[in-house]
Amino acid sequence: MSEAADPIMLSALQHWSYCPRQCALIHLEQAFDENVHTMRGNAAHERVDDPGFETFEGVRAERALPVWSERLGLIGKCDVVEFHLDGHIFPVEYKHGRKKLQVHDDLQLAAQAMCLEEMFGKTILKGAIYHHTSRRRREVAITSELRQHVADTVAAIRTMLNSGKLPPPANDQRCKECSLIDICQPQAMALCATHPTLEKTLYDPED
Repeated sequence: MSEAADPIMLSALQHWSYCPRQCALIHLEQAFDENVHTMRGNAAHERVDDPGFETFEGVRAERALPVWSERLGLIGKCDVVEFHLDGHIFPVEYKHGRKKLQVHDDLQLAAQAMCLEEMFGKTILKGAIYHHTSRRRREVAITSELRQHVADTVAAIRTMLNSGKLPPPANDQRCKECSLIDICQPQAMALCATHPTLEKTLYDPED
């Protein structure tokens, strides 16, 4: 990473994977708003946002652990990192909702694992997403494909930040659950995008 480049927040990877425009609004425009989904997420994180640790059966669980990667240019924190007696490290990301596959959550977890590897010099093969509503963990393998996805996403986010431009809105099912829908205005933006085409056809001669 260039010394002049500002580090990217780990959360930006999850935001980008969900919707590049959402990521840009939060991390480029510094815009944010709350809805029921973000409030549920905050409630799920309430305990793990309090820095500290506890030990159970020889496993030390660190909460709100700051992490970073000089190589990738990432910075942030892990909800929980378990340090086991045999030396292996196991990150756990807390999410509200029931146990189900969410690629953007896996991407964020993999980025955390890659930061921890750089910090502690240990290979991390697995982590987990803890789903608050169902009170269940979903184990995630930190594969080479997922690591490449992290690197590609970091590069895409940095390109967006350097350009200073907002990506176009998704204007699909994702928008209904997004807390930034009033700021993003996907329907209005999509309508504006159709204006040039409408103007061209308006004056086309009739067949």
